[in-house]
Amino acid sequence: MQMNEVKDELLSSDIRQLGRLLGDAIRNHLGDPAFERIEHVRQLAIRFRRDNDEAARAQLSDALQALSQEETTQLTRAFSYFSLLANIAEDQHHIRRTRAHLIAGSPPRQGSLSHAVGNVFDAGKADALETFFEDAFVSPVFTAHPTEVQRKSIQNCQMAIARLLSERDRVQMTPEESEQNEEALGRGIVTLWQTRLLRTSKLSVMDEVANGLSFYDHTILRELPKLYSSLETMLAQRDARWEDAELPNFMKVGSWIGGDRDGNPFVTADILRSTLQTQADKVLDFYLGELRKLASQLSLAQILNACSEPLRALAERSADASPHRVDEPYRRALHGIHARLDATRVVLSGKGKQADGVQPYAAAAELLADLDVVQHSLVSNGLRALARGRLRQLRRAVKVFGFSLAPLDLRQNSDVHERVVGELFAGAQPGLVYLDLDEEQRISLLLAELESPRLLTSPYAQYSEETTSELDIFRAVRQAHVKYGKESVPNCIISKAASVSDLLEVALLLKEVGLLRQDSREVDVNIIPLFETIDDLRAGPAIMARAFGLPFYRGLLASRADQQEVMLGYSDSNKDGGFLTSGWELYKAEIELVTVFKEYQIKLRLFHGRGGSVGRGGGPSYEAILAQPAGAVQGQIRLTEQGEVITAKYANPEVGRRNLEVLVAATIQSTLLPQAQLQPKASAGAGHLAAMEELSGTALNAYRDLVYGTDGFEQYFWESTVIAEIAALNIGSRPASRKKSTSIEDLRAIPWVLSWAQCRLMLPGWFGFGSAVQAYLAAHPTCGADVLRGMYTDWPFFTSLLSNMDMVLAKSDIAIAGKYAELVKDKALRDAIFTRIRTEYAATLDALKLITGQEELQQANPLMQRSIRNRFPYIDPLNHVQVELLKRFREGKQDAAARTGIHLSINGIAAGLRNSG
Repeated sequence: MQMNEVKDELLSSDIRQLGRLLGDAIRNHLGDPAFERIEHVRQLAIRFRRDNDEAARAQLSDALQALSQEETTQLTRAFSYFSLLANIAEDQHHIRRTRAHLIAGSPPRQGSLSHAVGNVFDAGKADALETFFEDAFVSPVFTAHPTEVQRKSIQNCQMAIARLLSERDRVQMTPEESEQNEEALGRGIVTLWQTRLLRTSKLSVMDEVANGLSFYDHTILRELPKLYSSLETMLAQRDARWEDAELPNFMKVGSWIGGDRDGNPFVTADILRSTLQTQADKVLDFYLGELRKLASQLSLAQILNACSEPLRALAERSADASPHRVDEPYRRALHGIHARLDATRVVLSGKGKQADGVQPYAAAAELLADLDVVQHSLVSNGLRALARGRLRQLRRAVKVFGFSLAPLDLRQNSDVHERVVGELFAGAQPGLVYLDLDEEQRISLLLAELESPRLLTSPYAQYSEETTSELDIFRAVRQAHVKYGKESVPNCIISKAASVSDLLEVALLLKEVGLLRQDSREVDVNIIPLFETIDDLRAGPAIMARAFGLPFYRGLLASRADQQEVMLGYSDSNKDGGFLTSGWELYKAEIELVTVFKEYQIKLRLFHGRGGSVGRGGGPSYEAILAQPAGAVQGQIRLTEQGEVITAKYANPEVGRRNLEVLVAATIQSTLLPQAQLQPKASAGAGHLAAMEELSGTALNAYRDLVYGTDGFEQYFWESTVIAEIAALNIGSRPASRKKSTSIEDLRAIPWVLSWAQCRLMLPGWFGFGSAVQAYLAAHPTCGADVLRGMYTDWPFFTSLLSNMDMVLAKSDIAIAGKYAELVKDKALRDAIFTRIRTEYAATLDALKLITGQEELQQANPLMQRSIRNRFPYIDPLNHVQVELLKRFREGKQDAAARTGIHLSINGIAAGLRNSG
């Protein structure tokens, strides 16, 4: 047995044990007949998947069709829970192998901080690191898009099981302890089995806020400060200049949850205020807990060790009158800090207590100053080691999180801003119809109003509900800046930005509430356009050039350190133009934006609106960042973390730490080591770019002809997928469509992608590529294949693109997708469209293998192959069950049990596929 097989045997052992314990729970709860029925289906599925046994397929189909509704629900639950347990085992195995690699002292792995820092030093660019960190900004941003179908209670059960598996790897147990661990695992799995998978009511925005903040408890609050400390230590070990140096706050975790209003009417000014209050309470409660622990550790007696005068003064100001601590200045000082922070919590979140005479902190900087007094006293009195423990982490946490925890972004659709501004102009200048003006007229009018000291709003005017709501939320932002600091809400993102006037409209609304001062041309938030569709991506660079040419707008940027952030939409551009064209247009837009920003001497920060699935821009973050065109990163990057990806990446502290490190490592690499890899090799670059343009044009036509140009495709989509049932799931506060319609144009990208994943077709992640390659080879019969292979070998952008498509195709199953196609009532329509899809699927597989030289999917990724081998026998039956349930449901058997069964199957398939939405 090879070494990798030995290592993977530990994973197989974990999966077998978890499966056995789940089987015990099922047998004890449902009885032997139910267990045997489920086990029979499992064995048939494994036989079919492993041996491609058609007899097993037929037997599997017969067995599933024979199930009653109750038996179907039981089987769906069983296979869903197994997928959850397999996820836990795989995550723990990844941690196990990473730790083994570190313990063995093996060379740093690609994507680690030590690997990136080592590369910089080896390249002789150590001096550039200081400049890099002074200007760097890396920020994953949590969003509440409804692709996370798991309940929080289910996640809690999973984390408890994960902790028990981790304990076995870290602790050398006695036989009794091993037995106790297994018993605890059994109890955890029984609890999981007895915990309801589905929500009984729709999530509120504040539910989403609470869910998002839970990852701060698990991971962010502790692991992010540790990352800073680890990096500081790593640098100091390589270069004495970094000894005792403290890095700037170059990394923060942001959030949209509670500020993203695009298509979500439930995000209001009150919700924004509640979100910020909840965030403040979360971080202050964490600080208070850390202060208590720190005070218990710093029991230093003054008679044994001196302290600084500032520390002594801090202790004297404390109200701590305990005679037991009279000679313990550090404890007394920390008691006083705790009392002031408790008073601060009363002011900012309404919780805690405020003792008489205790003044709250006015800002986080004051708290940090007091902690610095403690730190300086320890260091100056020979106790540096004590200063580098919990105190070091707490000081860094205060620097990074402040009193607001996470920078909260606002987001709204440009159409809403347009209507609000139009109403304000109509109220101030009767007869003016803003919506009838062309772009140049709008710009002229907006600039004139921005230069004017007057306000358009009047306290005596009656405005529409929409306008009132928008003005209220901007006023809430100004209040938040006063209460929590300007870092609490630093950004305003404009969805569907398509013009310069879209930027100026937001500037005008900010001016109306005092967030922009006309006289000084200062603005308190970043105005960020989000270019989403293919046309918007193509127009984006010209829009920014036009804005930079306006003296007023340049003045606003001067107040923001001459920096402009631009957000790029992966999800909607994919839905608009398909996988290949979306990726290419995003890449081209970045190149053109870099050129425009350089011309106007404006610093560019790109915000990548990536989803969890490849159809929404997903895929490995490290490779994605390194594949950016030269100059697109420049030490600064933001990217969204959406839906189920947040749980997968940040529920486990070690996995979360690793994902945070990956983002920093990739940003360091792509900024300080801009190798030729970031562009096609010079000798072939022009040819590669031309080939990509040709491929994209064909792929775009193929995709849009199918999705938007084929009569009946909308009907085919709604009948052959679970889109209607997804829309009814209680998985988010946001509606599935922007409007009350079934049109694909109005459908959000998230349910669009999730629907295709559920039926195992995953069309948004590959469709059009096969046609594009076929056309290219036909047009270039002598050299076409060599050009495409060269692009794959030499160009990280194209390599990453095909790697992601490879993963999508590996998770697809055209045979299962054909079962879903049979749900389409119109046979002619079904045959016509599915035949086209199946033909394109085959062409795409052939094209991928031709270019990569692979004989099978994921040949270069044995870890993914192993994962597919382990979990697909449990996903396949869920797909067959789902098809059967959909047939029954659409034939009129629409009782609560049938609906629950469908929703359970959606949950189980999503859990098994992981990055499905």
